[in-house]
Amino acid sequence: MYLKQLAALVATAVLVSGCQTTNPYTGEQEVNKTAKYAGVGALAGAVIGGIADGGDGALKGAAIGGAAGGGYGYYTDRQEAKLRAELQNTGVQVHRQGDIIQLVMPSNITFDSSKSDIKADFYPVLGSVAKVFKEYNKNLIQVVGHTDSSGNDKINQPLSQARADSVAQYLIAQQVPQTRITAYGKGASMPIADNSTKAGRAANRRVEINLLPPPAKTRSKG
Repeated sequence: MYLKQLAALVATAVLVSGCQTTNPYTGEQEVNKTAKYAGVGALAGAVIGGIADGGDGALKGAAIGGAAGGGYGYYTDRQEAKLRAELQNTGVQVHRQGDIIQLVMPSNITFDSSKSDIKADFYPVLGSVAKVFKEYNKNLIQVVGHTDSSGNDKINQPLSQARADSVAQYLIAQQVPQTRITAYGKGASMPIADNSTKAGRAANRRVEINLLPPPAKTRSKG
């Protein structure tokens, strides 16, 4: 009986982990991240529970593992959806890699050329970002400034740092806790496009906000 229950559980977990949904913003089919994490967690929990306590242990372990696996993934899913909804048609790109969400803010909508003062038109957008950060307050927030390769490091490095600092200070002014935020300038050291073209240089002039998972101890209390 135990083997049949475990087999059914494993099969269900595998099916759930492979569920696909349609991204409402891109129309693309993608794996449901929450289901994926929950399915993997259920499998792990079943194996560990089965070793520890036979059939009942496997079933209990699957339930616990599924909840734990889906917990932070579900949180990140909701946060990603809220950010995409808030940032539609703003020019800010939202990317997701596992538990990390990245916002890419091109300089043409955030700063004037060679300046680090946030454009007035961008304040409402950044205010929407701050609102989501306060609602979803488990992440660590890493603000990173980048430039193209024009000029030299003596110009690019401090400019990228100043732009990252401007964004970070605005978030803090909007009551996002300073303890969650770090700001770095990377100058021209991390291009995402070809600096030999005008379009490539424009893409490289950007500020990124990386939303990072909290430390394990903090996450386990959530």
